[in-house]
Amino acid sequence: MRVLGIDCGSERTGYGVIETDGKTHELLAAGVIRTSAKEAPEKRLLRIAMGLREVMEKFSPQAAAVEEVFHGVNAKAALKLAQVRGVALLTAAEAGVPVGEYSPLEIKTSVVGYGRAEKRQVQLMLQSLLRLDRRLDSKDASDAVAVAVCHATRAVALLQTGFSGRGVGA
Repeated sequence: MRVLGIDCGSERTGYGVIETDGKTHELLAAGVIRTSAKEAPEKRLLRIAMGLREVMEKFSPQAAAVEEVFHGVNAKAALKLAQVRGVALLTAAEAGVPVGEYSPLEIKTSVVGYGRAEKRQVQLMLQSLLRLDRRLDSKDASDAVAVAVCHATRAVALLQTGFSGRGVGA
């Protein structure tokens, strides 16, 4: 199964594409779609949508996954994040790709085994899981790959138990 993980951000939206059987994962691509804070919000969202469409066209994922909105103290940042998530969900829906949504706790637990893991721990575990020579440089791309790995492992576990749920895009 080919999975696209998306780490939503208004200035840097990370993406990661893996090929997986649910237990072993191969990294196909990881990167960041960048926008400028000087651009109008609608232009930034358009740039993100175009970038995600390009990734989807190039890699033809069978599933996508995004992180749920983190409820922080900054309402303005949460609103911007929600707008980018909306773009990611719409772009996936346009491509006919089912989407799973996961909390930061679920993602870290799935990748590291500990829900309060730090970003560096996630990067090091991804390096090991994906058999990479070095860790991913970009934290945004690394987070996106972690989302993809989380979806892959959760989807296979749910299929093996015969349950379906919101996390597998069912």
